[in-house]
Amino acid sequence: MSVAPSASARPGAKTLIVYDDRSVRWFMIASIFWGIVGMAAGALAASQLNFWQMNGKFLEWITFGLIQNEGLQYISFGRLRPLHTNAVIFAFVGNMMFAGIYHSTQRLCKCRTASDFLSQLHFWGWNLIIVAAAITLPAGLTRGKEYAELIWPINIAVALIWVVFAANFFWTLAKRNEPTLYVALWFYIATILTVAMLYIVNHLSIPTSLLHSYPLFGGVQDALVQWWYGHNAVAFFLTTPILGIMYYYMPKAAERPVYSYRLSVIHFWSLVFVYIWAGPHHLLNTALPTWLQLLGMLFSLMLWAPSWGGMLNGLLTLRGAWHKLRTDPVLKFFAAGVTFYGMSTFEGPLLSIRSVNAIGHYSDWIIGHVHGGTLGWNGMMAAGMFYWLAPRLWNTRLHSTKLADLHFWSAMIGILLYVGAMWVSGISQGLNLLATTDGGTTLAYPIFTETLKAIRPLMLARLVGGTLYLAGFFLLAYNIYRTARSGQPVDGTVEVAVEEHEPSSVMGPIRSFLNPPILTCGFALLFGCLWLFGGDYLRLLSIFGLILTILIAYAHFSARGLTWGRWYDQLLANALPFSVFTFAAAAIGGVVQILPTVLAYRPENVEDRIQVLYTPLELAGRDIYIREGCYNCHSQMIRTLVPDVMRYGEYSRLGESVYDHPFQWGSRRTGPDIARVGGKYSNAWHYDHTIDPRSVNVDSNMPSFPWLAEQETDIASLHAKLRVQRLVGVPYPEMTESEIAASTEQQARAIALDLRNAGKLIAPEKELVAVIAYLQKLGKSQAVGEAAAAAN
Repeated sequence: MSVAPSASARPGAKTLIVYDDRSVRWFMIASIFWGIVGMAAGALAASQLNFWQMNGKFLEWITFGLIQNEGLQYISFGRLRPLHTNAVIFAFVGNMMFAGIYHSTQRLCKCRTASDFLSQLHFWGWNLIIVAAAITLPAGLTRGKEYAELIWPINIAVALIWVVFAANFFWTLAKRNEPTLYVALWFYIATILTVAMLYIVNHLSIPTSLLHSYPLFGGVQDALVQWWYGHNAVAFFLTTPILGIMYYYMPKAAERPVYSYRLSVIHFWSLVFVYIWAGPHHLLNTALPTWLQLLGMLFSLMLWAPSWGGMLNGLLTLRGAWHKLRTDPVLKFFAAGVTFYGMSTFEGPLLSIRSVNAIGHYSDWIIGHVHGGTLGWNGMMAAGMFYWLAPRLWNTRLHSTKLADLHFWSAMIGILLYVGAMWVSGISQGLNLLATTDGGTTLAYPIFTETLKAIRPLMLARLVGGTLYLAGFFLLAYNIYRTARSGQPVDGTVEVAVEEHEPSSVMGPIRSFLNPPILTCGFALLFGCLWLFGGDYLRLLSIFGLILTILIAYAHFSARGLTWGRWYDQLLANALPFSVFTFAAAAIGGVVQILPTVLAYRPENVEDRIQVLYTPLELAGRDIYIREGCYNCHSQMIRTLVPDVMRYGEYSRLGESVYDHPFQWGSRRTGPDIARVGGKYSNAWHYDHTIDPRSVNVDSNMPSFPWLAEQETDIASLHAKLRVQRLVGVPYPEMTESEIAASTEQQARAIALDLRNAGKLIAPEKELVAVIAYLQKLGKSQAVGEAAAAAN
């Protein structure tokens, strides 16, 4: 128990604080467990890309034929990959983050976490959510959006548990015995507030049933919101909290102060403000409006500076302690982790350049980039923190430094092999897919699987590297287990003096907001937005306004710079205004990008071509397509690149996916783009391709889907689904359940009859018939004038 200061305690009196380290131990153990689960799922998914039999055929082999199934649906690649990503991000890194935040926040605030009950509720709630995800994702219950696949009831649970975490954290800040907020706490505040904003906005959905919903946004709106969330989930879930952990644990391990406090100030505010704007670089050369693409590219390039500022601040903290890396595994992991952070934050802006992105996007280069961050930055920092924490949490010594060193080299070799293979694979496949001959009139590699076959050895190298990294985590788990067994759980303590806050340290609204630093930022943002959205005269005015703002701010800072510093020092003693400014800095980019997109790029404002509505059967087929995770391998977005157009057909228009909830533009092409596959192949071809892809192309690594020919389409749910589609803006007419049933039966019978004539026997009510109906619709659109005439 903590001994809290009593209300009658005299200022300056001493009181003993006992920290809640039990929660830290729980989160750390959970992180190690889920890390192994998530990485094992990733290794299995990687093996499936190289050996299609690993989607389920191997079960027949290891059971000597007792289980005969061409593809066990619950571990097929399309369902397994979301399980892998969610387990690694939210289970492994999430629990690691919570362990570090709970441990360091208590020390930085010199007080026990505000509520033991909230800490326990947070732990059990979060990990039960992970268990729910581990059940629902393999079952095919998904929203079909990367890193946002969880169904709506689980999303509500995530939001509620995040509120529990936030309440506990900010309550702890309110009762702290240390007046000033240390830099690590800044990053924790940014994480909590921004992740809440990102998660809620991107998961806005309308349920059709207890287990299914459609997102509020569709088409280009959904694409922008998704990658505003997806990119910044990397920023504010995988980056900012780990930076806070770096700023606390790296100086502790090195026994050196942070290299530069001023650099940490610049690092924090520039990162929080700039990062949020960079999401559109995931959608370069697509149907996303050009102004958004350019804005995303510009801010992505700007990210180089603050990111490398943070990296240098971390590495230079080791000045005078580099010799310790030879013997201290904790510092080895920390130094490697920060180095990988610098590498990933160099590579990210590089990939945001449109010409480079044309090669890297949809390729394994992106996979290598992402894993350089998660395995190199998050994984190495997690291992370093766990090795530092374990002896202190169990009051003993680390069981084996040699095992920790072996883990380091296993992880290092594994990640270099993994990332190197993905770099070579991605760049070579990207170049091959863009290559032309005969003066640019013919594709050099017209068959997609030619490029896939060429990178098979590199995909195998990726599997070997990932397995080595996983083996290292088994070593960590064993080392931590033996360390815990050799000691006893112990909670840290500290004796603090009861202090009173001076009235002058409390900031009111006027002092908080009406001051030179905030006014300068406010006017700079105002003139920047006027330049971005205004006409010629407003743009000219905004340039003069921005120049004038900078000159006045510079003059004031030169004359009275100390007042700026004193204001910031006072701000650090006031968590509420600091949190407000942090949230504002993070939210501005999303408002400027998303609000105009939602208002302007609506179906009624679409020019050129607009999507033809799916029939009820096609909508059912689309939901099955999403359930099976086909978007993990197939894009539905033909970029504005000549080789893309030559390979797949006309480039995709903004209006051609305007009614797609969720959008299906994709982020990786393990298979070809299918935006215009409708009518390209016969129904019989799609039947064969789904049941046995190797019968169509011997080099295909696509899993088989035999269960689609056995399971029946859920027609009963279509009435509710069409109602929700109308609510989100899709102009479906009112249809009764009998009308829906008649429509689906007529279309399904026609497809089944065509398949029968081709020698493929299947009942009309089977899911495969609905999927074929959906695939045959892809690419169907009409001119805007024709659509308006049809509506009238």
